[in-house]
Amino acid sequence: MNSRNIVLASAFAAGLLSLVGCAGKSRYPSYYVLKIPPVPASMPSAPILGTVAVREFRAPAFLTGGPIVYRPSREQVDFYNYHHWAEDPRKVVTAAVIRELQARGMFQSVDSFDGRESPDCLLTGTLDHLEEVDDGASVSIEVGLSARLMNVATGEVLWQGTASQTARVDQRSVAGVVAEMSSDMSVAVERLVSSMHDHVSMASSLARRSSVAP
Repeated sequence: MNSRNIVLASAFAAGLLSLVGCAGKSRYPSYYVLKIPPVPASMPSAPILGTVAVREFRAPAFLTGGPIVYRPSREQVDFYNYHHWAEDPRKVVTAAVIRELQARGMFQSVDSFDGRESPDCLLTGTLDHLEEVDDGASVSIEVGLSARLMNVATGEVLWQGTASQTARVDQRSVAGVVAEMSSDMSVAVERLVSSMHDHVSMASSLARRSSVAP
């Protein structure tokens, strides 16, 4: 074998070893959890309504596929291929709403909806936004919720509303993004339930006044 063939053979062998080395380096996803802080202990008010069941929140399919979502622009949706949710965000949000409702004490009891019980009220909702938004040099988080409270017996909508929170990310990492998402989700849940509480309290107060009016 002449020197040129030896060089070519050596180069081929080196390239093959390089390919084998690359094939052996598999990358696995990292998993993250939305950690919504517990509701601070407070003195709950007297119940305004009877029992309520909270159905698991819905969400657009792109928010529940596993990978964490980011928007390179307002019009585009993309995913972190190697950064996934360890738990479906819908379950986390639903559990946070239930805890907030229980802390408020506006219902006699609050449970998750299982289809077997017959509660007085049913709360349904949607996780509308849970995304990182890249806007030039800045990165922010957008969280949005919407929900509706219904009287099961009559079908009357007792309340419906939305809540959102947007904040810039200080720590430029996926862990920093998830931490900000958790904080903003806590704010959005508190605002959503507060809106419901205020509306139901006012409606109950007006009903009592009208019942005792001459």
